[in-house]
Amino acid sequence: MGDVTTIALMGNPNVGKSTLFNALTGMRQHTGNWPGKTVARAEGSFSYNGRDYLMVDLPGCYSLMAHSAEEEVARDYILSGAADLIIVVCDATCLERNLNLVLQTLEMTDRVLVCVNLMDEAKRNGISIDLPRLSHRLGVPVVGLTARSKEGPSLILPAIDNALKAENTPLRPSYPQPISEAVNRLTPFIPERNKAQRKYIALRLLDGTNYPGNDDFALKKQLGSTRNELLEKGMDIQAVNDQITAEISGLAHYICCNTVCRQISSFSRDRRIDRLLTGPVLGFPAMLLLLAGILWLTIIGANYPSQLLSSLLFGLQDRLLEVCQHTVLPPWLYEMLLLGVYRVVAWVVAVMLPPMAIFFPLFTLLEDLGYLPRVAFNLDRCFKGCRACGKQALTMCMGFGCNAVGVTGCRIIDSPRERLIAVITNSFVPCNGRFPTLIAIISMFFVSARGGFRSSVTSALLLTGVILLGILMTFGVSRLLSATLLKGVPSSFTLELPPYRPPQIGKVIIRSVLDRTVFVLGRAVCAAAPAGLIIWLMANLQPGGISLLSHCSAFLDPFARLLGLDGVILMAFILGFPANEIVIPVMLMAYMAQGTLIDYTGLEQLRALLIQNGWSWTTAVSMLLFSLMHWPCATTCMTIKKETGSLKWTLVSILTPAIIGMALCFVFNLAVRLFIP
Repeated sequence: MGDVTTIALMGNPNVGKSTLFNALTGMRQHTGNWPGKTVARAEGSFSYNGRDYLMVDLPGCYSLMAHSAEEEVARDYILSGAADLIIVVCDATCLERNLNLVLQTLEMTDRVLVCVNLMDEAKRNGISIDLPRLSHRLGVPVVGLTARSKEGPSLILPAIDNALKAENTPLRPSYPQPISEAVNRLTPFIPERNKAQRKYIALRLLDGTNYPGNDDFALKKQLGSTRNELLEKGMDIQAVNDQITAEISGLAHYICCNTVCRQISSFSRDRRIDRLLTGPVLGFPAMLLLLAGILWLTIIGANYPSQLLSSLLFGLQDRLLEVCQHTVLPPWLYEMLLLGVYRVVAWVVAVMLPPMAIFFPLFTLLEDLGYLPRVAFNLDRCFKGCRACGKQALTMCMGFGCNAVGVTGCRIIDSPRERLIAVITNSFVPCNGRFPTLIAIISMFFVSARGGFRSSVTSALLLTGVILLGILMTFGVSRLLSATLLKGVPSSFTLELPPYRPPQIGKVIIRSVLDRTVFVLGRAVCAAAPAGLIIWLMANLQPGGISLLSHCSAFLDPFARLLGLDGVILMAFILGFPANEIVIPVMLMAYMAQGTLIDYTGLEQLRALLIQNGWSWTTAVSMLLFSLMHWPCATTCMTIKKETGSLKWTLVSILTPAIIGMALCFVFNLAVRLFIP
């Protein structure tokens, strides 16, 4: 193998950058995080014309002014000179806005190839782009393509080959005289490898952007002197920033004049749809109906696969037990491993996998379709009223599938304060691990026992109401945190409403299964295995003839009664810390004094057993409230610790929903005792 040519791929979010990356590199990819960052890093390799390439997929960003971790990673990588070529992917349907990033990149390097993607959508929307004129004005090669088509790679590969050989004279913005003079005074003090980079660093220092290495004494002294001169001329840092932004935006507008032609009727379809889905009348009802529909599909679709998977896994357990009984292994050992560890893991997989396998693809389809940014748009005003970030709406939606995924998604929020608010409150929306418990309680105590289509729709609507309560609690707790522990002013952010696109079904299924379902299931299994061992020991160790599980349940019972629960329920939630799916099985094991998890044959039989053990409608409501609001599961807690790097904020994230859930249960039961005879 010869020398490897490194290519960096960058662009705004939602321009098809990842589609192009996947088309070129195929399965020759690996992912991770950038050193010292939680920002995702993807690299892949491919070969063309006898040359080997390494492609680095930089984080999607709108600017290189380093106001976020993604922008900082992209900027520092370009300035490092590690890439032989930078490909900036642009959206043909909104080229002028994308050119801001192109022009900032041209200030740092000559080795740039501009890839105008989504040419098919531009054509459908009546947009035509003169690519040769665009290349002439930018001073670098330009190629137009549709990355998701079969012809995409065949167009970009020759363009890459030619761009590596080309001698470019890139267009660079010319700034007002006071800024140019200030840049010229600063550049001799900046030890960068070429003049273009030194000028760019000087601009970023002037507009207040932090850059590694700007703590040099001589540079700091010169920077302070230069800023004082600008202040004397009536230009502060904010004015410098505004001037730089204005110059780049003006130049982008000039480049697009007579280069991009748009028919008057373009985007009319998307705008008509947006008037409905983001309008003040139908925006929120449409969201709620869509949520109810997804939950109904998840409830209906997960039943049979869950039963089938349960039969397979528990059937394997029975076969393994028969084999172990004919060996010299002591019964306590193989029962502990099979009826304890294996049974809990099998239960988690059987209950957790089917809903995730349905919910995550549906969620990813909405994302691919372009609807999720509309959800953030609708909820932005609500979160701003809570002094939080509108992007929290997206992380909250991710939490419906899995709170651990929602916490990971909080990386998209730039402000550390607002990111913490989103992390702490993400557990107020129920993940699919809590859906089985919520659905079972609703079906047993608040829905007709006849079953059928009407009952499933009623269950979905009641479950939507419970989720709506969780969303309202998210708003309330976000506002409380922003007024107490995490005071601050809400930051502004750019929210892009991408065009509606036909989702790519195959890629959606692969991405949702590999990136989300398998990831979450793997973490849940790792947490469930040791939990199975603990549960088996507590159920089978019997000091004084009474199991440890019964002792602990009796100890917790007085406190649990204040919340409208009982000691068994509270102990089941504690033992269900690794995975919420095992809460009801642990309850049944304790009620029936068994030594292993117990399944229920039907909701009617389960309801009779619960009533026999003192349950009433108030117990069911308290169970719903506490299922909705209690400590996050072990997988989510591990993710919170990893994302925040702080034990303090992990504990806050555990205690906040638990204390609020207990308080609501206590108030509800107190009200019932006072006002209902």
